[in-house]
Amino acid sequence: MPRETFQAQLNALTEQLLRLGAMVSDAQERAVRALAERDEDLARDVIAHDPQINQMQHAIEDQSLFLIASQQPVARDLRTIFAVASIASDLERMADHAKGIAVLVTRMADQPLLKPLIDIPRMAEIGRRLLRGQLQAFTCCDTEAARALAAQDNEVDQLEDQVFRELLIYMMNDPRTVTRATYLLWVAHNLERFADRTTNIGERVIFLTTSSVVELND
Repeated sequence: MPRETFQAQLNALTEQLLRLGAMVSDAQERAVRALAERDEDLARDVIAHDPQINQMQHAIEDQSLFLIASQQPVARDLRTIFAVASIASDLERMADHAKGIAVLVTRMADQPLLKPLIDIPRMAEIGRRLLRGQLQAFTCCDTEAARALAAQDNEVDQLEDQVFRELLIYMMNDPRTVTRATYLLWVAHNLERFADRTTNIGERVIFLTTSSVVELND
């Protein structure tokens, strides 16, 4: 296969990864919106579209293996393919977190929200911003941006702690709120894990550029 053809296929693989990232970001946004608007139909739509994300992740993995087997790439090309496959796997898991939120929405559908949603939407927005930023860092091979974005994950951790403390007070003051509070705790946990996995993408950026394996925010 000519070098130009291989590069075109590699570029197409990266573009497919970016489309997968956009789908995952959209799933998370819609799941949290379903929660805020008590929209069970929207939540079920998020759940129904999750297999499409799984299929795209599998397609990226299959194409990555094909390029490795057929072209036997080395050095940066090989690291790029490995990075794409690894990021796609993280994106699929992030979609699972979005789906998890949607499932919780369906379980809460007949109950009013325990409290106004303030920190949870902020966690969601930061997570999507970190995802967009890390994917951009990947396409630009920008290790400085990857490190800076990974450090911002602490904002989500702090918000999760705040949500936990607030909901704990609700449960202590009124045991009847335990179920609804627990659902919101799981929503916050899913959002924390969503944001945490964007750090993994940053680690792939550094691996791609430097061939070094690092752990950000260890």
